[in-house]
Amino acid sequence: MNVIIRPIQNRKDLMKFIKSQWLFYKNDPLFVPPLISDRLKLFNREKNPFFKHSEMQEFLAYRGDEIVGRIAAIKNDNHNITHQDKVGFFGFFESINDQEVADALFSAAGQWLAERGLTSMRGPEDPSQNDEIGLLLEGFDSSPMLLMKYNPPYYIDLIKNSGLDLVMTLYAWLVDEESYLSEKLERMQNIIRERYKITLRPVNFKNKKQFKKDVETLKYIYNMAWEKNWGFVKMTDEEFDFLVDDLRQVADPNLALICEIGGKPAGVALGLPDINQVLINNKRGTMLGAAWNLMTKSKKINQMRVIILGVLKEYRNTGADAVLYYELSKRAIARGITKGEASWVLEINEEMNRALQQVVIGKIYKKYGLFEKPIKINQ
Repeated sequence: MNVIIRPIQNRKDLMKFIKSQWLFYKNDPLFVPPLISDRLKLFNREKNPFFKHSEMQEFLAYRGDEIVGRIAAIKNDNHNITHQDKVGFFGFFESINDQEVADALFSAAGQWLAERGLTSMRGPEDPSQNDEIGLLLEGFDSSPMLLMKYNPPYYIDLIKNSGLDLVMTLYAWLVDEESYLSEKLERMQNIIRERYKITLRPVNFKNKKQFKKDVETLKYIYNMAWEKNWGFVKMTDEEFDFLVDDLRQVADPNLALICEIGGKPAGVALGLPDINQVLINNKRGTMLGAAWNLMTKSKKINQMRVIILGVLKEYRNTGADAVLYYELSKRAIARGITKGEASWVLEINEEMNRALQQVVIGKIYKKYGLFEKPIKINQ
């Protein structure tokens, strides 16, 4: 039967789009079901500030009455303004192992983007680089950590055979308890703290006024420290607040650190307990199921993801990043976390990758890829 591509037009269609993800992972023990409520919030054009500067069209692929794939086409105006290009994006890609389905999905997404004046299609980004991105290329033997993507290995061939080429690789570094507090790192950070008079403090979650100030500091450092990264787009104030509102629900205040040098903010680090370790049991993706699993199984969480660790350019030669890693690790171990993932890191970020290998003594255990191809109308 022919593949039919249908655009999402209403809430009923959107629920089909969201829930279709379960179809592609029903027999996969490593799949962590997303929260349906979180997905609805992400796709909400009124609540998600991403849509104040960007557009997205979701598509479902059918054979008869059966859903066999999905994709979203994304026009990110802030990206194109920042990078002075005409790149469109695809995201939320899922498909059965059938090249005809994948080709039809990428054709529909590419056509939608081309009609809006974009000349290439890159992804997966769900829906931007400030969200979940990348196709898993290596490391299919474990579940994804919080806010990291997961997919079957055959997606690699589907995407490549649809004409997309790998343009960037992202690394996920694994650090265990032994590496966390190595003697080398401890000696180094002690010297650095004394030399540059570095002080660290946790983000103040309890005092509303101070928390607001700390969020402004996090926002400033995040946007400035990553400014020159490949593909990076600064978050708007509303986007950052939207992200903070989500993350503070799972954050441990002791794992959110601000580094100061001479009384001025110099860097930040944020480690999130890997709640995916318990959400993997929430098979239906319901809020009630998530709450139950977190309440009854949270003591089993012994992993964290270092989602943010950055230092302002003017302080990068001080070694402040090593101090942040050490302090974050020390606090993580105190709450029973024995393993961490630093992700994601661009393959071309030599400074960060070198530090993770030589100072933190981590190892690359997963790789993700971003793919791209030129597009045109009636391709």
